[in-house]
Amino acid sequence: MKAALLQLTSSDDPAENLETVQELVSRAASSGADFVLTPEVTNCVSASRTRQNEVLRREADDITLPALCETAAHHGIWLLIGSLALKSEPPEERFVNRSFLIDPDGAIVARYDKMHMFDVQVSDEETYRESAGYAPGDRAVLAETPFGKIGLTICYDLRFAYLYRRLAQAGARLLTVPSAFSTATGPLHWEPLLRARAIETGSYVLAPAQVGTHSAWRGKTRKTYGHSMVVSPWGEVLIDADDTPGVHMVEIDPGTAEDARKKVPSLTHDRAFVGP
Repeated sequence: MKAALLQLTSSDDPAENLETVQELVSRAASSGADFVLTPEVTNCVSASRTRQNEVLRREADDITLPALCETAAHHGIWLLIGSLALKSEPPEERFVNRSFLIDPDGAIVARYDKMHMFDVQVSDEETYRESAGYAPGDRAVLAETPFGKIGLTICYDLRFAYLYRRLAQAGARLLTVPSAFSTATGPLHWEPLLRARAIETGSYVLAPAQVGTHSAWRGKTRKTYGHSMVVSPWGEVLIDADDTPGVHMVEIDPGTAEDARKKVPSLTHDRAFVGP
């Protein structure tokens, strides 16, 4: 199976971002990709809640989702929209960070709302309170595809190993981690966490990412780490996109996950224990 990770520098203009993504999806499909994956907040990266309120829409009114469903159908590919920032349904006033898996007919086969909120202070200059602007999800999601079951996650979920273990024990052989990872934590944490999740679960980890400096609105900028990666069930980094935007392709054999789990069947070795 050929997978294509799109590494983007999305702006705070959904229409502009959609045009870029459609062009890159077409390029990936023309190169033989069976499965194309985009990063977190594909439609809008912004450090301003005011700007987000201006440009974001509810799922039913969003311009990106139906357009990319049509693009997937046109090319006959599986497409993971890593996530879209969307307005929630009333009475919830916060946004939602939602991932979509699209099949080759253009149908939505799975939705996943990011569960773990990035509420951190990574430096004196860089503080995030994602829960102030986004409502967390409460349901893990597994999706069936011809190349195996896929477990959907988003960015900060990566730090919560129990989620990936549950997905793998439920049958996931591929785990997706679309991200807009911080440049403060990325250099030390991104690759080790991705490799750990792959090794612990005997799964492929596919992690398309945002990269670079994103558009300023009234002086508010945001930087993301990039380094979109695919990691094998043995923990080998098969692709690292560094800081280069564009299409990054890799061929994988989902059957490798079964081989890894037979050799190291740790997913079946859980033991009950008394906590500290």
